[in-house]
Amino acid sequence: MNLTLLTYIHTGLSLIALAAGIPVAMGLLRAGATKFWTVVFLVATVLTSLTGFLFPFSNFGDSHWVGLISLIVLAAAISAQYLFRYRGSWRWIYAVAALLAFCLNVFVLVAQLFKKVPALHAAAPTLMEPPFAAAQLIVLSFFAWLIWKAARAFRPAI
Repeated sequence: MNLTLLTYIHTGLSLIALAAGIPVAMGLLRAGATKFWTVVFLVATVLTSLTGFLFPFSNFGDSHWVGLISLIVLAAAISAQYLFRYRGSWRWIYAVAALLAFCLNVFVLVAQLFKKVPALHAAAPTLMEPPFAAAQLIVLSFFAWLIWKAARAFRPAI
């Protein structure tokens, strides 16, 4: 496959997954999620992770671990929704898994921004510098709060 075409497809799927993750997260905070955005988010995120493995590589790197973890988390979210139909604890498991997948997408977005945006790249050229760590800590903190709120809101009725 043409590497440029693969890059465009992978990036486009990533952007769709990121955009769809916003209404999914908002829906989970309201104890409900729209089917349309949920399907778009899950499909685009799975395809993003899968297409990441199509790029040539000589060793299993960090990006592959993120993709693998994302696929495992997505398997839990998809099972919770379509196999277990949000029954019992599968409601909060879905919320946690879906938001963990969204968090991984945002984590990769931040890394790509630091790699591609000149001002950010200058601040953290190896992605080991404090500005990158601070940005990822902010993302992680926000998603920890978001997952906690969604898991509480999207739990089974008592």
